[in-house]
Amino acid sequence: MSLPLAAGDSFRSFFDALDKFFSSLAAVHWGPLLLGLAAFFVYLTLRARASYNIIRAAYPDEQIQFRFIWGAYWAGYGFNNVIPARGGDVIRLFLTKTSVPGSSYSAIAACFFVEAVYDATIAVVVLGFAFTQGVFPKPPDFSKLNAFDLSYFASHPQFTLFVLTLVAIAAIALTALLSARVKAFWARVRQGLTILFDRRRYLREVWAVQFCGWLFRFTAFWFLLDAFNIGGSVRNVMLVLGVQAVAAVVPFTPGGAGVVQALLVKVFAAEASADTVAAYSVGQQVAIAAWSFAIGFIGLAAIFRIRSFKEVMARGREDRAADKAAAKAAEVPS
Repeated sequence: MSLPLAAGDSFRSFFDALDKFFSSLAAVHWGPLLLGLAAFFVYLTLRARASYNIIRAAYPDEQIQFRFIWGAYWAGYGFNNVIPARGGDVIRLFLTKTSVPGSSYSAIAACFFVEAVYDATIAVVVLGFAFTQGVFPKPPDFSKLNAFDLSYFASHPQFTLFVLTLVAIAAIALTALLSARVKAFWARVRQGLTILFDRRRYLREVWAVQFCGWLFRFTAFWFLLDAFNIGGSVRNVMLVLGVQAVAAVVPFTPGGAGVVQALLVKVFAAEASADTVAAYSVGQQVAIAAWSFAIGFIGLAAIFRIRSFKEVMARGREDRAADKAAAKAAEVPS
């Protein structure tokens, strides 16, 4: 009975913040906003470059063009801001796979996993800082936040454990069903992880590039805090990054909408008025979502000659069918 009510409260919170954002547009500082978006552009471009280096290590004999990896990265990130449950990652997976000759979905997905290694290391630092500031809610307090997805999982640990167990069982069952192909599957996964086995190359071409990108992300949020009258500082940016890290754990809404707003209002309660924080929380999200979606869509049209999400899905099904036909033909003795 509490489920619809909690969801309704979360949506009301988001739209209340949206209303405050539009009513405070006149107070936005457009210079810092544009600088923040420019820094965010560099951040995602450097992330795409790290992805390119990972894929190039996995497929050293193939001709891979950076512009296709860049376009796929932006398209995936842009659509993640409008599609729930990280649906943009599916788009990115398809676009990247079709941009790398002779590649497989399992190897490309493993390449994506390599990117997460850096994200995990920096998240430990960011969250460690955030939890020491006395304003960031502790995990048990997440259930009290006005954000349905985060509060529901935090207040129902048994259900959360059930979901995690179900996912684990499904993974085991899937492995059993595909046991005849497990060896080939893990060989492709290992191929995607190739760069991790060369520590120096990984640190030089991936970790260091992602860290440079993170510095631009840090800069972007500094300017966005200034643009929406919260005030940029090392502490404030680290708190925002901590909020983003928590929101990424429960990506059931586009861009973590609802979770981000609830957490930002909590952590910046002493920095500015509730209306100012609410306006910032939505303004930041709207600006980044619109910016990344616009560039991602331009990349789809200009680089991949695709003009709709429906067309991406149709091409994805065609590519999967072609892969299955090729695999079946390879199993038939000549």
